[in-house]
Amino acid sequence: MQNCRISTLLQFQFQIKLVMSFVFLFPGSHFYCMELGNDTEISEFLLLGFSQEPELQPLIFGLFLSMYLITVFGNLLIMLAVSSDAHLHTPMYFFLSNLSFVDICFTSTTIPKMLWNIQTQSKVITYEGCITQIYFFLLSALLDIFLLTVMAYDRFVAICHPLHYMVIMNPRLCFLLVLVSWTISVLNSLLQSLILLQLSFCTVVEIPDFFCDLSQITQLACSDTFLNNMVMYLTVVLLGGGPLAGILYSYSKIVSCICRISSVQGKYKAFSTCASHLSVVSLFFCTSLGVYLSSPATHSSHSSATASVMYTVVTPMLNPFIYSLRNKDIKGALKRFFVMASLKRSIILDLKKCPRLQISKSQS
Repeated sequence: MQNCRISTLLQFQFQIKLVMSFVFLFPGSHFYCMELGNDTEISEFLLLGFSQEPELQPLIFGLFLSMYLITVFGNLLIMLAVSSDAHLHTPMYFFLSNLSFVDICFTSTTIPKMLWNIQTQSKVITYEGCITQIYFFLLSALLDIFLLTVMAYDRFVAICHPLHYMVIMNPRLCFLLVLVSWTISVLNSLLQSLILLQLSFCTVVEIPDFFCDLSQITQLACSDTFLNNMVMYLTVVLLGGGPLAGILYSYSKIVSCICRISSVQGKYKAFSTCASHLSVVSLFFCTSLGVYLSSPATHSSHSSATASVMYTVVTPMLNPFIYSLRNKDIKGALKRFFVMASLKRSIILDLKKCPRLQISKSQS
């Protein structure tokens, strides 16, 4: 009886050794991957960026730092002009100020981390930091899409229905459009982040980009990603293709209305404005949809990083120039703001130089 127990124990130990030897001999197997995903937790990812050559890092740092500063200051000037001038408290500039705020958030989710990694010569981003970056990146990107769509609708109503513009685009509708955009964007980002948390990852944690991209993170997972891919592609088609169709429809109606304008100068001005808007929309949608709809087989890391730069950095940087800084209303509002600021500063300096005047004013 005792010999039987000893032989059974030896057989059980042999089976365990056989399974362990299979795992270590075939580390690329699905069994190994799932075991590693269950027993260990991935604590960080590596952002490979654009180039591994050390001599190019200062050039990349200076280029992206300058583009980031231009984006932030340009969009801040738009928000400052719209908020300080009562003449700009219209639906068009209300949406424009929201777009400027979202563009600042959009670039701030990716560029500061990349600049920090270049400065510290590190490529590491924590697992929690990567999930957080994905959440805010998706939130800002979808808000950008919705606001571009709302602005196209606003221009459609202004050009095609000018007499009913203030009735249709009332403050309540404008606030409701922005609120719905925020609600859908928050829910979509939350859904994408929650289903991403269900994935397990193996030993390969290198991301061939300068930020945590949802599609590339999904490809690194060693668990089943069918649900993630379905939700991601369905979201791109519905929340990306739907607004794009709305933008194209709005601008097609705008073009047809412009064609009925008798003045040649008026036609040229209106067409140039539409062309500028459509160029930004095309740049944003073509690059972003190309990144997420292209198959992994034809999706090289260099092309994906270049396309990501176009819609995450270049487009928010160009928006202030195309939408506002060429606008006479914005320029006039900024001039008035800086003139008033300089006048207030000179008055304060005069009061400091004349303490008697300051005391007499305080007594009165």
